[in-house]
Amino acid sequence: MEEINANIRERKSNHDVRRERRKGFVPGVLYGRNIKNILFEIGSMELTKDIARNGEHGIIEVNLNGEKHKTVIKEIQKDFVSHKILHIDLQELSQNTKIDIEVPINFSGTENISKNNEILQKTKSKIKIRCEAENIPSNVNLDVSKLKLGECIRIRDVEVSSEISIIDDLNAVVASLTVPTAANIPDEIDEE
Repeated sequence: MEEINANIRERKSNHDVRRERRKGFVPGVLYGRNIKNILFEIGSMELTKDIARNGEHGIIEVNLNGEKHKTVIKEIQKDFVSHKILHIDLQELSQNTKIDIEVPINFSGTENISKNNEILQKTKSKIKIRCEAENIPSNVNLDVSKLKLGECIRIRDVEVSSEISIIDDLNAVVASLTVPTAANIPDEIDEE
């Protein structure tokens, strides 16, 4: 795992944050059980590469003014238009401590659904889990290929490894299979 260098920053005004973003830095906050909140700035390019390699919920080693911190990404705020990272929240990891985190759901087996003119309605895109930092998956895979029309998949149907506990509502619906309704079908124009 590569280490990313970051610098402690002082909160003076919002103008300082904008100025740092223009210089290619992303502002962030590091927090944890045994430390006070630390404001920092980190290189945008380094951070983007690390997130591409480890995922948006991955583990990042941060060297903060010579002090090393093993962290997990808790939240990333992005610009809606450019998708550039505006802010990042990191949580320091303690040895053998389980953490609660949301990971994205990857829906696989959707090829036949569109061929049959059916619609997969996704009601959740993330699932909340609890595990040790080393066991955080980049996503949870959910195979919907065997889903039949009118059926739904609930969180209790999602399979995860034994090291991971699901802490979301087990009865919550993740996805269901339906057909397009009349409201979704465009009216055909008679050419008589």
